Amino acid sequence: MSGVQSHRDLIVWQKSMDLVVQVYQLSDRFPKVEMYRLTSQITRAVVSVPANIAEGNAR
Repeated sequence: MSGVQSHRDLIVWQKSMDLVVQVYQLSDRFPKVEMYRLTSQITRAVVSVPANIAEGNAR
């Protein structure tokens, strides 16, 4: 990969970070009763996307 110094240079990683921000903003609107159920699952899942891209790029 020419021109790529780190995972932060990857467009797919940048877009996945944008998705993280959007999902966190949307999850703030969920009912508070869902804080430890649906909200937790969704936010953990969306954070794993850029994390996995970064891990894959490191290999």
